[in-house]
Amino acid sequence: MYPPKHHQEYNIENIKKVALEYPFATLVSAKEKTPFVTHVPLVFHNDKLVGHIDKNNPHVELLKDNYPVTAIFQGPQTYISPSIYTTKSLPTWNYIIAHARGIVKEIKDSDIIKRSIVTMTEYLEAPNHRFVLDHNDERMNRLINYIHGFEIDIQHWEGKFKLSQDKVPADIENAKQELIKNNQNNIEDFVNQLFKNHF
Repeated sequence: MYPPKHHQEYNIENIKKVALEYPFATLVSAKEKTPFVTHVPLVFHNDKLVGHIDKNNPHVELLKDNYPVTAIFQGPQTYISPSIYTTKSLPTWNYIIAHARGIVKEIKDSDIIKRSIVTMTEYLEAPNHRFVLDHNDERMNRLINYIHGFEIDIQHWEGKFKLSQDKVPADIENAKQELIKNNQNNIEDFVNQLFKNHF
């Protein structure tokens, strides 16, 4: 990831927070000149990222023991108009991104895969836990043979937080408010339009 120093995040805990708050990751592997990309939720468990995908996904062959992989977690992002600044500027884009590079370990034991799915559900259902997945749920038993489980031993974290850090304090605050506002408004408008077009 191209890292201008003033946009690079060096606090590992801040970088991890992106993965914790936005666990739907883009998983990237490469075989010779062919990239493999899968979108999948990943959660922390015992300081590792744990996930699972459909065994029919061709990415499976690169999510086995000792293969390198990169997980990309995208936080809030938005276009920043110069109109919000108190000083003259050009249009830009602000965003929060975390990369986790590591090595894959395949999870072959179906009981451990089921436990990992239960753990993931507990994490994603927090804090209200309106649904509790039973480890012995019959639906899981029927699907388990079609699931490829894996964990990622993280070797390197990298964060790029482009948040108008090169601006005066008033403009940094304006950009922060724009990031918050646009993410709330854009998500609502986009999802409403998408559902209107599909249902």
